[in-house]
Amino acid sequence: MSELQCLATEKIWFDKHRYDEAEKRFYEGINGPSVPQQQSSSSHAGGDQELVSRMKSLELENQTLHKVVEQMRAALQKLESRVAVLEKTPAPTTAPAAVPCAKAAPTQAAPVKQEKAENGNADDDDDIDLFGSDDEDEEAERIKQERLEAYAAKKAKKPTLIAKSSILLDVKPWDDETDMAKLEECVRSVQMDGLLWGASKLVPVGYGIKKLQINCVVEDDKVGTDILEEEITKFEDYVQSVDVAAFNKI
Repeated sequence: MSELQCLATEKIWFDKHRYDEAEKRFYEGINGPSVPQQQSSSSHAGGDQELVSRMKSLELENQTLHKVVEQMRAALQKLESRVAVLEKTPAPTTAPAAVPCAKAAPTQAAPVKQEKAENGNADDDDDIDLFGSDDEDEEAERIKQERLEAYAAKKAKKPTLIAKSSILLDVKPWDDETDMAKLEECVRSVQMDGLLWGASKLVPVGYGIKKLQINCVVEDDKVGTDILEEEITKFEDYVQSVDVAAFNKI
């Protein structure tokens, strides 16, 4: 059996799409066009309205452009007429000729002034005293020396700033039986230039022992903490140790 005979015996509907198309047209003829066609027609109508509105806007822009072009043409015509009038008017020829003459006069007078200046310089050279330079140097040196002395005197009168510091010392005794009043008296007996003792108080340490906390103001160039500790620790009967609790610049 051949292939054509096999296909003839098969029950296959090869022309189904034709029948479906014919059926669709039949029902469209009875019921009217389908919904997608209506939507496409409405979209076409909306597109036409948009096209009309754009055309109207273009027409308005075209009208405004025409007006602008007309205004520019009128302005250009005015300018051309003014240029033509200016070209027709004759230019003055006599007035500018006098200007070079006026400018030439100073150039002729310049050599005279130069000659006068040279003659004046020659006269000044004749008046120069070649032997008076030493006196002028001595006078300048004397004025310079006087100014230096005046500056030094003014600087000496100006008060100099003295750097000071506030020191808080902790002076500890040997035990609770140490006479703290005598200890403070020994500490305050330390006197030197640039040292000023201040307030003091007793601060408990423990086990009935109290330390002396005393404040002092010192000049940094004259008194240091090392000197203070060395002088206070000389009182070995009362002082065990000296510590710097606080150090502040004034």
